[in-house]
Amino acid sequence: MSRTFIPTRRAFIVGAGAALAASALPVFAAPSARELRIGYQKAASTLVLLKSKQTLEKRLAPLGVSVKWTEFPAGPQLLEGLNVGAIDFGYVGEAPPVIAQAAGANFVYTAYEVPTPHAEGILVHRDAPIRTLADLKGKKIALNKGSDVHWFLVAALQKAGVGYTDIQPVFLPPADARAAFERGAIDAWAIWDPFLEAAKQQPNARLLADASGIVNHHQFFLSARPFARDNGDVLSVVIDEVGKEGAWVRGHYSDAAAQLAPIQGLDANVIEAGLRHYEHIYKPVDAAVLASQQRIADTFAELHIIPTKIVTQDAVLVAKG
Repeated sequence: MSRTFIPTRRAFIVGAGAALAASALPVFAAPSARELRIGYQKAASTLVLLKSKQTLEKRLAPLGVSVKWTEFPAGPQLLEGLNVGAIDFGYVGEAPPVIAQAAGANFVYTAYEVPTPHAEGILVHRDAPIRTLADLKGKKIALNKGSDVHWFLVAALQKAGVGYTDIQPVFLPPADARAAFERGAIDAWAIWDPFLEAAKQQPNARLLADASGIVNHHQFFLSARPFARDNGDVLSVVIDEVGKEGAWVRGHYSDAAAQLAPIQGLDANVIEAGLRHYEHIYKPVDAAVLASQQRIADTFAELHIIPTKIVTQDAVLVAKG
């Protein structure tokens, strides 16, 4: 199986080697003049809570803006939705924007979440002889292609002096990867919360390493460039509301977990542990964050995970005037 990930402008290659075609995306109606279409993942707890409480809708109604929510299974698919004009705004990790920009997606970084390195990790079987990252050489490692853990795994291997071509990547979405891990079909699994925390609590799993000291694990709010250019007032309200929701989570972890449990389909204790791995603090994108993204872009280009070099600064909205 080729390890080269070459996305195109029409589709990203995601999942177990399957192509994500435009026909696989949901069918979307054309937006109204003042409609905000938000893409979210079930694991994006702040947005999930915001959606359930309808507080954003209440804030935007006086501006004549309606809100439409669309769920995506992971960041790469969400960015494809943004690329084809299906959504205006979304929340993803640090690797998907790099891959999307290389594929020509017309988006801008809107805000970021401060580093959350404990929220992703590499799991191995409890009785496996794998004790260090260097021991991953030659092993089968499951990961979601093009997601945050793709970058985390690359950086972890680099730190251990192991080449990316010295492992056997197995590209699987979280549910399939967990099944493969449980039946022993893979040696290790790179995954993020809340799936990470759920798997850690299983008797057959052991955390080999999280991202601490390896990568920042930033999360980003992204906007379609045309929408950001013309709807700065709407985006200001959105970022303000997610910031308030993040502050509420930091003060009410148990309550937040209880509300998320029936939505995310996990035990509230698992969700709470995962929530505590995130900071839920959002800031404007700055030069240091863009430099961190550039490092990902340069590495991915060298490994041919993306087909061309990019400049992350190009995905920033330049103020008028």
